Amino acid sequence: MRIHVLQHSALNTLGSIEEYARTKNYPLESTRFYKITNPPALDSFDLLIIMGGPMGIYDYEENPWLKDEKNFIKQAIDAGKSVLGICLGAQLLADVLGARVYENGHREMGWFPIKAAAVKYKQEFLKGLPEEITVFHWHSRTFDLPEGAVHLFRSEGCENQGFVYGGRVVALQFHPEVTYERIKNMIGRFGNEMGNGPFIQKKEEMIGQEEYLAGTKEFMFTVLDRFEKIIHS
Repeated sequence: MRIHVLQHSALNTLGSIEEYARTKNYPLESTRFYKITNPPALDSFDLLIIMGGPMGIYDYEENPWLKDEKNFIKQAIDAGKSVLGICLGAQLLADVLGARVYENGHREMGWFPIKAAAVKYKQEFLKGLPEEITVFHWHSRTFDLPEGAVHLFRSEGCENQGFVYGGRVVALQFHPEVTYERIKNMIGRFGNEMGNGPFIQKKEEMIGQEEYLAGTKEFMFTVLDRFEKIIHS
């Protein structure tokens, strides 16, 4: 399975996605639209993963390359590619599929549980995942579900935490790919901008959650295994 990743900043590293590709000996390449003008060829990858980032999906004045990236994502979906969007990547998918992206009622930052929203379909597409799991969040925006999408996950602070569209396009608002170092870097870069709220955890509570890190890594691997089965079927 050839994996191609769209990255939006140096801070948004690949985390356990890179470990998965290395373990499976799968080719892993990346593109940063804010640095290049030529997108990868659609026939050069099997799975497209769209990572998070600090910008908003409509911040065209500061990030004009967003329009090119959205066009490329649409081309990948129309070509029948498997696509996974994480955080900003999930919002980009929602927008490309015609749904609204907007500020959520709460910021979610830290470790908070998500619950399955569509149990039957979740078991078919993301077989082996728990009905509830504590995952890492770092977002202030949310999205409506695109027409025809199936709602996968919700949390107390954010109703739409994930969806699947067309059987091979998956959006996850949370961060199953995070590692200890990634969390430390996010806090170091943006920790002073967190503010306060019912779903904003203290910085020291975010660090050292080994049991949650192990669970989300297993979650990430299970999702990627599911894509592997779809692509090779």
